[in-house]
This record gives sequence, C-alpha cells and structure tokens, in this order.
Amino acid sequence: MGDPHFDGELEELGLLAQSAGMQAVARVTCKRKAPDAALFIGSGKADEIKLLATQLGAKEVLFDQSLSPGQQRNLERHMGLPVNDRTFLILEIFAQRARSHEGKLQVELARLQYLSTRLVRRWSHLERQSGGIGMRGGPGEAQIELDRRMIGDTIKRTKERLEKVKRQRQTQRRQRERRDAFNISLIGYTNAGKSTLFNALVKARAYAADQLFATLDTTTRQLYLGEAGRSVSLSDTVGFIRDLPHGLVDAFRATLQEAVDADLLLHVVDASNPDFAQQIEQVQGVLREIGAEPVPQLLVFNKIDALDCDHQPVRAEDEFEIDGVQTPRIFVSARSGAGLPVLRQRLADMVAVKMAREATAVYPPDSVGPVSD
Repeated sequence: MGDPHFDGELEELGLLAQSAGMQAVARVTCKRKAPDAALFIGSGKADEIKLLATQLGAKEVLFDQSLSPGQQRNLERHMGLPVNDRTFLILEIFAQRARSHEGKLQVELARLQYLSTRLVRRWSHLERQSGGIGMRGGPGEAQIELDRRMIGDTIKRTKERLEKVKRQRQTQRRQRERRDAFNISLIGYTNAGKSTLFNALVKARAYAADQLFATLDTTTRQLYLGEAGRSVSLSDTVGFIRDLPHGLVDAFRATLQEAVDADLLLHVVDASNPDFAQQIEQVQGVLREIGAEPVPQLLVFNKIDALDCDHQPVRAEDEFEIDGVQTPRIFVSARSGAGLPVLRQRLADMVAVKMAREATAVYPPDSVGPVSD
C-alpha cells in the first residue's frame, strides 16, 4: 500500500505461488492510507475478492504482505476460503525444497514459530462438548493450551538440534581456517543465477532452475584458480528476497553464517531485471541483519546474454555504488561463459592480495623471515 513498486511485487508474488505449485488466476490491488485493523483491506474490497474468487473458482487467496492472526481469521470467515500471506507462502516453498538435515530443521523451526502465533485460528474447530445444566460451550481452551505447550516443546528441541548443527559448522570452519583457506560465498536475490554461476565455476551439478528459491541448502566446493596457483572454497547459499520473514532469517542464521565468515562475497545480480537496484538494497538489508555487511563484496552482474544490444555493458568491469561505497563490478553470463575469465582473474588477484597481507603480518617489512638459534 503506497509502495511505488507495488505492481512489480505482485508479479513476484505470482512467481512465488508458481514455485509453490499454485496457479494465479487473478490479481487485485488495493490502495489505502493504512491497513484495516480487522480485514487489512476493508469489507468492500473483501467482498470484491470473494465475488471474483467465486466466479473464477479460486481455491485460496494470497496476500502480498504479512497478515496478523486476527486479520487472517476474519478474512477466511468473510470470504469462505483459505487465506494466506506472503510469509506462509515462502515457508511452504522452503518446506518443499529443503533437502539437507540442517535445512529441514531450519524450515521446521520457522514454520513452528509462525504457526504458534496462529493457534486460535488453526484450532478454532475444536469445541468443548456441552450439555446439562450449568455447562458452557465454547472454544476448546484446554486443547489450545495443550497444543501451545506441544509446539513450544517442539520449538525448544528443534533449537537444540540446530545449535548442535551450528557447532559442527563452526568446527568445520576452524578446520578450513587451519588449512589457510580463502572462503567465498555466493549471495544475491533469488533467481539471480547463483547456482548456474556456481556450476560454471566449479564444474558442479548443483540444482539450478529459472524459479524462485531453486536452491535452499548451502553447497561448498573447491575452486581451483590457476591464475593464483591455489584453490579457494566456494559456497552457494540460499537466495534473498524482499520482506524475508524474520523467522526465516533467525532460523537460517546457521546457513547464512557462511556469508558472515567469508573472506569475500560474490554478490550476484540479475542484470536483465529492471528492478535490480531494489534487489541489491534488499540483499544489503539482510546482510546488515546477519552481521555480514563488513565483508568485502564483488558485484557480479549476471545474465548479460538476456540484455538487448542497446544495454550491453561497454566495459567488462567497472564500479557500482552500494551504500555510498564504490564496489567493483564484473559483467558475466554464467550460461554462455562470457566474462568468466575476467571474473576468475579478479578472484585470483584478490586472493594474492590477501596472501601478501598475511605474509606482511607474519614477517614485518624489515624482517627476512624466521630466525633460528
């Protein structure tokens, strides 16, 4: 409401629905100064959506923004259809796509935290048996309390299991540090082509598709840089998205920790997307939230093969301003291979600089090396 990129975001909501296995049959926009406390959109617009859904045979209504439990419950009663918001849709996609043990744990935690605030709605069908003098009917408070306690216990156990996974990851990172590894993390807005670039660089077969959230679980491989004469560690991470649910940021912190601990972030951008500047801002916001903002970045503007002749880059590399800082940028096509030699050379140069700095830190300029008695 009042967002200048409203139409573009509805397009993204349609893509999210498609990724979750749904088909969008209609789109309705609503402009209000402030959300309605009871129905979010107001009763008139709710009637309009109900009529349209009936005419088109829609089975569910999706909202592009987060709904409160009360708004969700009221909308379902008003429309007579299941109503879900953007947060629930993203959680559903993550639940379908998670493959690793850690990924499944993270999704389970996020979904439990989301559902725990909606117990009244989800369990409203539970009614106490009523009858006899002095008996009162009504919502099953006792059952709801049992469900709340059960979900609370499950959340606690899932957090403990995730903490164990986090400790294992820390042990693995310490082992990589002892091996003097240079760690690179691929980050970027979802569907920017991270996994395709990852496969092109390390000759891997990580799943890549033209859809939102094709990759959820972090994959790490060794990338040999002949220009530097050594290998580096390259990790492909989950894609970022606008309004990423806070529960997911918290739940996926262990996975995103790869970005926090990296020596370099390869920030992949879909150069063919007209809203790439807004997508960069969204990624930067998540990086700030997880504490990865200080990590050096190299912008990789991908999919230049999808640009028309008038918008092809003049130079293979230049700089792009992010938050007032000039950041190096390289133009590539992970699919065709264009620009990848330039990218590899830049990565080799950055590795060489780091090695030189570490050597200087160990042996000061006036030193000739270690001295033995």
